[in-house]
Amino acid sequence: MTVNGYSCRNCTDVDLAKKGVDPQHPKSGPDNRDAASDPTRLGTDPVKVDAIKRAADHAAQQVVGYSPFGALHGSVTPGSAFSIIA
Repeated sequence: MTVNGYSCRNCTDVDLAKKGVDPQHPKSGPDNRDAASDPTRLGTDPVKVDAIKRAADHAAQQVVGYSPFGALHGSVTPGSAFSIIA
């Protein structure tokens, strides 16, 4: 059985997968938050994992709200995205 993209063999695995935890690597935490410190993940480069986390945090901080016309992004200076000259 597959739950949230994770292969599950029993009810315990299903419960973990519903919480966003990989049943094969439960010490990695939800959404692999602690994958760098998980001893069951051999070959995981902590530097790469931290870089991915920083990139995801930065992307999440860029969106400041939503409107009917799309996402409102912060930190955009006038003229940096596009210019309209009439």
